[in-house]
Amino acid sequence: MAKVVMYSTAVCPYCVRAEQLLLRKGVQDIEKVRVDLDPSLREEMMRKTGRRSVPQIYIGTTHIGGFDDLFALDQQGGLDALLAS
Repeated sequence: MAKVVMYSTAVCPYCVRAEQLLLRKGVQDIEKVRVDLDPSLREEMMRKTGRRSVPQIYIGTTHIGGFDDLFALDQQGGLDALLAS
């Protein structure tokens, strides 16, 4: 299964929803990067993604985006294949 990295904060309902969706898909290990604990990590996230909001999700080397992007990818049938790669 592909590595999943999620930039998140402690009080982010969309982060929780993204994690729940990934867990339902069988993802057992999500590397959480807490941008609320270290401002340099938020800056890193913004440089890499061009976005300020969390979550920002990577599956392998592919930037998915936020929860809405993850949900849309799942609805289109692309999430399972990406996770399996």
